[in-house]
Amino acid sequence: MSDTQLEGLKWTVRHAYEGSEFYRKRMDEASIGPDDIKTLDDLKRLPFTTAEDLRAGYPLPLLSVPADKVVRIHSSSGTTGKRKVLAYTQKDIEDWTHFFSRALKVAGVGPGSRVQIAVGYGLWTAGAGFQAACERAGAMAIPVGPGNLDLQFQFLVDLRPDTLCCTASMALLIAEEAERRGITKKIKLRRVIMGAERASEAMRRLIKDLLHLEHIYDITGMTELYGPGAGIDCSYHQGIHYWDDYYILEILDPDTLEDVEPGEVGEMVVTTLRKEATPLIRYRTRDLTRLIPGECPCGLKYPRHDRILGRSDDMFIIRGVNVYPGHVDEILSGIDAVSSEYLIEITREKGLDLMCIKVERKKGLAPDIDHDLAKEVRLRIKSSLMVSPRVEIVDYGALPRSEKKSKRVYDYRQQS
Repeated sequence: MSDTQLEGLKWTVRHAYEGSEFYRKRMDEASIGPDDIKTLDDLKRLPFTTAEDLRAGYPLPLLSVPADKVVRIHSSSGTTGKRKVLAYTQKDIEDWTHFFSRALKVAGVGPGSRVQIAVGYGLWTAGAGFQAACERAGAMAIPVGPGNLDLQFQFLVDLRPDTLCCTASMALLIAEEAERRGITKKIKLRRVIMGAERASEAMRRLIKDLLHLEHIYDITGMTELYGPGAGIDCSYHQGIHYWDDYYILEILDPDTLEDVEPGEVGEMVVTTLRKEATPLIRYRTRDLTRLIPGECPCGLKYPRHDRILGRSDDMFIIRGVNVYPGHVDEILSGIDAVSSEYLIEITREKGLDLMCIKVERKKGLAPDIDHDLAKEVRLRIKSSLMVSPRVEIVDYGALPRSEKKSKRVYDYRQQS
């Protein structure tokens, strides 16, 4: 694969240098050009690209082909400022569909499968990407889109899809609502393919149990890197297989931007090998994970990284301690009496930062355990994270559910 990657890297650097004023200027400033790429080690000499570069280049950032070669655009959901808009040539669409259908086949989707697509269409990459990949894999696509639970259940019962594609939050919403309606036995799902957000082990167990699933698959991707489908875990669930024939993955320390030690957590930095319209060169994704060495029992030769553990910009600092929501996920997933749902509220009172964690009691358990349960949660958080939070136990189902991504952290310190 190294020969394929080197060929792709050489092509990408030359294509970007010749086609993009942004990349040409950035490489000239770094005193490197297409003729300087001799080995894969020369990747380290190339400058980084960031989300800020995409926003600054709005409306068609990093464009490396003539505009009349662009056949589609997609955009990230974005929270502040200008959206990140990514352009696609026809070949980009074909490449994306190819490796996305590869991902679905790894999860067992193929001819005869029925796939209910419960993600957003339009500017978001998910709907269009899942639909094209399902059709390429030979499966029946059921493009319901997000929300509209009555329609979701109508097709889940009447068309009996074996696969549901959605965010983890949407999967939980469907699972809990199916139980509430008493129709879990009428639903014949075998697998859920989830992406776009981190899901705790507790959330996975609950979704799998309520829907009687064989597997839950993690699918990765982002708008900048075509969209979803850039990697997926197999039925052994021992890491995400990613497509190293389409991009190079580096795992770097987010502060020093140097390689981390093998097996250590760092930031994913990606360089595309075939992308025409908006190639990425050392793009800082802000996603945190680690590489998994060795071969997977499934026999696939594609390398693996761990599940996305969080984002470097999700971290918050409380009394000098760096905390990631993923850390809280892991701790709560190890406590049997709590459900999968929680939220964190951070406030400042009298100059001190305070963290309150609201945690749902597991369904069916009585409130008389709340005092001891709150104490256990507080002690485990303090022992692991060195932060002593206030813990509030609430009824199962009391915290908000989402059809998209669940918001876990509410930081009110800026309002104090």
